Amino acid sequence: HEQVESLYPRPGWVELDPEVLWSQFVGVVKEAVQAAGLHMRQIAGLGISTQRATFITWHKRTGKPFHNFISWQDLRSIELVNSWNKSLLLKVVHVIFTVLHFLTGNDRYLAPSFLTFSTKQTSMKLSWVFKNIHEAEEAAKKNNCCFGTVDTWLLYRLTKGSVYATDYSNASATGVFEPFMKCWNPTLCNLLSIPMSIYPPVKDTSFNFGSADSEIFGVPIPIMAVVADQQSAMFGECCFHPGDVKLTMGTGCFWNVNTGEHLFASRRGLYPLIGWKIGEEVVYLTEGCMSDIGTAIKWAQDINLFTNVDETEKMARSIVDSQGVCFVPGFQVSVNDPYLCASFMGLKPSTTRNHLVRAILESVAFRNKQLYDIIVKKVRIPLQTIRADGGVSNNSFVMQMTSDLINKKIEKPANADMSSLGAAFLAGLASGFWTDKEQLKKLRRIEAVFEPQKDLEEYKPAMDIWLQAMKRSLHW
Repeated sequence: HEQVESLYPRPGWVELDPEVLWSQFVGVVKEAVQAAGLHMRQIAGLGISTQRATFITWHKRTGKPFHNFISWQDLRSIELVNSWNKSLLLKVVHVIFTVLHFLTGNDRYLAPSFLTFSTKQTSMKLSWVFKNIHEAEEAAKKNNCCFGTVDTWLLYRLTKGSVYATDYSNASATGVFEPFMKCWNPTLCNLLSIPMSIYPPVKDTSFNFGSADSEIFGVPIPIMAVVADQQSAMFGECCFHPGDVKLTMGTGCFWNVNTGEHLFASRRGLYPLIGWKIGEEVVYLTEGCMSDIGTAIKWAQDINLFTNVDETEKMARSIVDSQGVCFVPGFQVSVNDPYLCASFMGLKPSTTRNHLVRAILESVAFRNKQLYDIIVKKVRIPLQTIRADGGVSNNSFVMQMTSDLINKKIEKPANADMSSLGAAFLAGLASGFWTDKEQLKKLRRIEAVFEPQKDLEEYKPAMDIWLQAMKRSLHW
């Protein structure tokens, strides 16, 4: 894992340079092998875990990209999103699918019955590409346009253009893939005028995708798994059973629940994903997320609220409360309101850095509580173990407060980077390095367990003020 620096060519636009991403990826693989004291010849297989819903389009014949990667955080489609969400056509779609759901009882028709578009979804940004990038539109007319999320681009480059594919976990995170039917969604693409010819074939998550060209690493290395980062973290945490819960706190915050063979239709605040497909086994997840966690903490460091992230826990514990100061995370687009603004409220002459830092950390725990409550209400499966990972899970103030608020035990693994481990597990299974998931469970190492220590009532006044602050930051 290495962070590729984002580009901001215009306000609200977030891009990644495909060449920089490619060279950093190759560099990271070489460094990892070297750091482990191994030689490329010893590598049995490569597993690739990538961020989701960030995509690129390129020319099928030449391999030349039509634009930079457009990030999942990008806001260029905001006007399209707003006009579609207010449109008469979308209201008609709602009515048709509400009737279909009523007549059939089939959950497949439930999600489109209250479909709303958001800037996070790939669909609207892809629609923007074909409206604004003439070369992509012309290539698509001649069946010469390829679409790919980060994994597809890396596969394509690793194999010098001979493999063009994605997996079910990445496809399902785009919002353009129909998880019930397990295919790219023709209805949605027709609605948004996106050509169906652009999509890659979808393969199993743990699967032999072919080998990296020998020129890249010196030897051909089999690519044995391709998986989206949150689903990969879920697999790395060994959340293999229905009701298992994974909480990743990194750049964003993601709650994932294993729903087994049952696919829950989208609910407000939650959406369904394919966790992984291995042979006949398809495991579904339900996900709730919030955009800003790591971003807010990094920003606080950049403006010198603290020097080292490790200090934040001590700073938060050095005071009894945040003195009524609230932080509302909103640097990136919110799931519910693209106009939510990041803000501090309740500042006083006595407010110190410690109060500001504590308010930021408290906001993470409060949002965790909100998402957990939605999951408990909407997901009709008893929740089992909760396992946390990601950089912010190293902060015991956030972990303890979250455990108190949800009144549940939370396990934290010894290794906080679960996306890489999940990709390794999936690649190892495909290459025969491990034979079953039971072997993987034995490799789990728990570093800490957080159990509820305070009653929820103790947090109620602070959370009520924070909810009030959230309301005031909407529709900025």
